[in-house]
Amino acid sequence: MSAVQERVKWKLLTRRDLDLKLPCIHVLTCSDGGPPVIRRIGTLLAAVTLTLVSTVAGVTLTAGAAHADGCYTWGRTLSEGMSGEDVRQLQVRVAGYPGNGAVLGIDGAYGPATRAAVSRFQQAYGLSADGIAGPQTFNRIYALQDDDCTPVNFSYAEFNDCNSDWSGGAVSASTARFNARVSMWKLQAMRHALGDQQIVVTSAFRSYACNNAVGGSSTSRHLYGDAVDLGAGPHSLCRLAQQARNHGFNEILGPGFPGHNDHTHVAHKASRTWSAPNCGI
Repeated sequence: MSAVQERVKWKLLTRRDLDLKLPCIHVLTCSDGGPPVIRRIGTLLAAVTLTLVSTVAGVTLTAGAAHADGCYTWGRTLSEGMSGEDVRQLQVRVAGYPGNGAVLGIDGAYGPATRAAVSRFQQAYGLSADGIAGPQTFNRIYALQDDDCTPVNFSYAEFNDCNSDWSGGAVSASTARFNARVSMWKLQAMRHALGDQQIVVTSAFRSYACNNAVGGSSTSRHLYGDAVDLGAGPHSLCRLAQQARNHGFNEILGPGFPGHNDHTHVAHKASRTWSAPNCGI
């Protein structure tokens, strides 16, 4: 009897399984203990695909080709030297993997820093770390994002309890929203590095009115949408401040810095300001 191969695609059926410690290839709800987040019904079907290859000799699992996604679909393999909007979209997803003390530019140019960030992302999720973004890398990203392009463990609502339209800050509403999304992806990387445990967000985007109401600085990065205040949870404030150094935050303020003994503040800015004296930073 000749060997016959039958290919069947499986899709993971829950988003919470996709913290990706181990994929759940069954219909179960795997909880990480984090707060429930209402997601679109369509996103319950995750993006990662596995191909089951049956042969007379046994069963082998191989990665399937990248497929269409509700948020953004990459149509080509990306590597160093390429450029375009698809590179920019990739840079957003790997912004949390720039290396210690570094910040990845989101400019649509696939340079050495982007290659290194992609390689770190691949290594973090057990993929071949060649720095080239192809189907396996894209499938992993699809599994990590919802249809509104936010990572599965964070949401726009969580990053804006000030107003409904992201207006009234130091930048346009669309820019503030985009900046918040980049911060989410940085925190998604940080969350994974910390064992896929919940990261508690206590404050993010603020309009000038909201910032004034809480006594925020007139130059606060919260006005730009790229600052996030983190509360203690599974991890101490110091552990959060220390880990944040690896995930693309040029501003880290924590315990020991005036006004920051009850939270750790992370943000993006042009120059580096790290100060959490009680944490050795």
